[in-house]
Amino acid sequence: MIGMGIDAVDITRFSRTLTRSPRMVERVFTDGERELAARRADAAAVLAARFAVREAAMKALGVGLGAFDFHDVSVESASDGRPSLLVRGRAARLAQQRGVSSWHVSISHTDDLAVAVVAAE
Repeated sequence: MIGMGIDAVDITRFSRTLTRSPRMVERVFTDGERELAARRADAAAVLAARFAVREAAMKALGVGLGAFDFHDVSVESASDGRPSLLVRGRAARLAQQRGVSSWHVSISHTDDLAVAVVAAE
């Protein structure tokens, strides 16, 4: 294990942030993530969980905000719903420097809280 990160996002607060700064959705999330959220009634929760993944990935790499672009890390879902982490750009270079060869991600949310855990191996 190279690193592990966890992050939690208050969904109501995150939703208010998205309302105040609608361009944030484009700055932070990939086309696929935005499309997924648009199809869901709980769009803010979906995006909050994916934001938590980005923060947890930073923690797993031992870096802080700004070490890589938000688009460098994203979540894709397998046909069975299992999430996988896609890492590219500066995040991929940091991971390679640290010897990361695989990622594990777990995402969950309630009505109020989105949580993500990311492990780097």
